Amino acid sequence: LTAESPGPSAVLAPSPEAGCRAATSTSGRRGLFWRLRDKQARLGLFEIGPGHELHQLTCMMQAGLWAATQVSMDHPPTVSGPSVPCTSSVPRGFELGTLAGPAFAWLRHSLGLAEEDYQAALGPGGPYLQFLSTSKSKASFFLSRRRGLELGQGREGPGVVELGAPHLAPSPLPGVHSLRVARGKKEFFIIMLSVFYPAGRISERYDIKGCEVSRWVEPAPEGSPLVLVLKDLNFQGKTIDLGPQRSWLLHQMELDTAFLRELNVLDYSLLMAFQLLHEDERGPGNSLIFRTVRSVRGVQSPEEPASQNRRLLPDSPNALHILDGPEQRYFLGLVDLATVYGLRKRLEHLWKTLRYPRRTFSTVSPARYARRLCPWVGAHTA
Repeated sequence: LTAESPGPSAVLAPSPEAGCRAATSTSGRRGLFWRLRDKQARLGLFEIGPGHELHQLTCMMQAGLWAATQVSMDHPPTVSGPSVPCTSSVPRGFELGTLAGPAFAWLRHSLGLAEEDYQAALGPGGPYLQFLSTSKSKASFFLSRRRGLELGQGREGPGVVELGAPHLAPSPLPGVHSLRVARGKKEFFIIMLSVFYPAGRISERYDIKGCEVSRWVEPAPEGSPLVLVLKDLNFQGKTIDLGPQRSWLLHQMELDTAFLRELNVLDYSLLMAFQLLHEDERGPGNSLIFRTVRSVRGVQSPEEPASQNRRLLPDSPNALHILDGPEQRYFLGLVDLATVYGLRKRLEHLWKTLRYPRRTFSTVSPARYARRLCPWVGAHTA
């Protein structure tokens, strides 16, 4: 999941309180009901200040990312040049590793993300925000205060990261890193461009998997500043009105899910958000850059004309994830791309088949997952 810095009406919990709550919620003395109730009370964005239990970890991440980006700036990637160092050690008792540094530096360049901006967004200079959501993922999610960059952190490896997917989704990954404190276990984290950016006028957010088991979130009370990401069952009876851009989205979904199916990936999510267009933003051509778009793979090859799905980008930040309909602006992107359909997931599929007969759930084969998500998008767009 992803969320962006709150607007003026949103409220950030003070760091000491957030840290205290986070520590309390992980106590093994509490029962399941109390843990779920405590998590529901803590949904939203929290500043990771000095009193937060994750403050030291995020300070190490900031210092390490600043140093790692400096290495990339000092040794710009080239097509055939030598690889730059893959580890950035900072004399503070930890080591930060960079996976495929030159490749991700090239990707940032192709996305128009300057190394100086990337370094300033992720480095020291202000605390990260922690995003607590209804997701069952065991990973932690942090948000930088600039450029809509999100960090997803977990104890397991990041899995296979492939570059070159079509350009609406998956959400571009500007970097993949690992962090080891002293002789402890490595913590892996992925830097992502936030789909929900800029978020000042976003009214609704959804995480869609195309199934029904565990796909309902209790909406926030009207007028609440709580940042919630709703799910499939919350979207029942609603549609996305894209007008002439609907055919582009449907084709793009076919391309992207086919790419993920080839990688044997499942359980990814289609993130969606709504933003009402102002009067001067409506109508054809009002917010478009009149140029042909290139995907992150570069110039289209004449041998594969169907592999590129081009469109005009809106003249706004985060243009890759934005589609404008007649009345609404939609933020769209695929995330959570590291779950491979291995033995563990196959066994989980068998268990859920017995546990939820005649109901749809997310743990299915990559081919079935793709076949189900694409028709969902078709049925909920106009």
